Amino acid sequence: MENKAIIFTEPNTAKLVDKGEIPKVDGRFVKVKTMFSTVSCGTEKANITGDPNVGPGGPGSVVFPRQLGYSSSGIVESVGELVTSVKPGDRVAEYWSTHSEYNVLDEDKVVKIEDENISMQEAAVAFITTFPMAAIRKTRLEIGESVLVMGLGLLGQIGVKLARVAGAMPIVAVDPVKERREEALRNGADFAFDPFEEGFAQKVKKVTKGGANVCIEVTGVGSGLDGALDCMAKFGRVALLGCTRSSDFTIDYYNKVHGPGITLVGAHTMARPNVESHAGWFTHRDDINAVLKLISGGRIDVKGMIKEIHKPADCSEVYTRLVTDKNFPTLVQFDWR
Repeated sequence: MENKAIIFTEPNTAKLVDKGEIPKVDGRFVKVKTMFSTVSCGTEKANITGDPNVGPGGPGSVVFPRQLGYSSSGIVESVGELVTSVKPGDRVAEYWSTHSEYNVLDEDKVVKIEDENISMQEAAVAFITTFPMAAIRKTRLEIGESVLVMGLGLLGQIGVKLARVAGAMPIVAVDPVKERREEALRNGADFAFDPFEEGFAQKVKKVTKGGANVCIEVTGVGSGLDGALDCMAKFGRVALLGCTRSSDFTIDYYNKVHGPGITLVGAHTMARPNVESHAGWFTHRDDINAVLKLISGGRIDVKGMIKEIHKPADCSEVYTRLVTDKNFPTLVQFDWR
């Protein structure tokens, strides 16, 4: 059986290719027919453009071909003899998968969807939703504390939704793009500001009555972190969720971090326990199950965030837009049915 997949064959180029026969599954492996896969705009743009800080060999390594697509959903087709948590026919959310017609994954990388009312489109967003969820957990956000979300791409928009569910008040959303600020207000932000407007930090401090207690920094840009620090309350906590791939920036750590007692928390999604969740630090599986519960209970709406759905055959055009269009939609999926 052939397995079609979206591959970044060279810089700025995506193609739908045939990866050949799918291996027979055994042991702890599961074969899943993909239904939907979600584009992770920031990570996939960095990969397709050949950013030197995302290569598999570490900083400075640029290797093609590359394949992404780590947040997806599908239906189990077959399982190895040691698999116990899923069976053929089960609907699952997949993590660390790929944009492929079929994925063969370790049993640990598939989570059964217990609620039949959760759509496959929603399930395909579950894993990526855990990224800002983990960032919020790591800051130990308390009910009634103010939250600053710096950067309103997909992770920032989901972060706004989750901060509201977690009881943050007020939620201040920040992005230079007007449409994204408006979207954040629809997603539950109380205020939305342009970081380049005059008096930006003072405006944030005014609406938060002295500064934000928590910041989810998602710009991945040094100036974004610098600007966020200007908005923080004393003893504030900043989760570094965006991948700040370039170190070519400076921060006045003495006055902006050391003096006010700011906590900076590395919030890459790989910075998690592998086996046992504990306060502030959940495993991938436990966070995915938490997301599915929130979707099932109507606490968060991710389906309404989906802007575009494309056929895999249209991948070349989709990724050309991702590379060239600064207003590329925040949530785009491929439909593999």
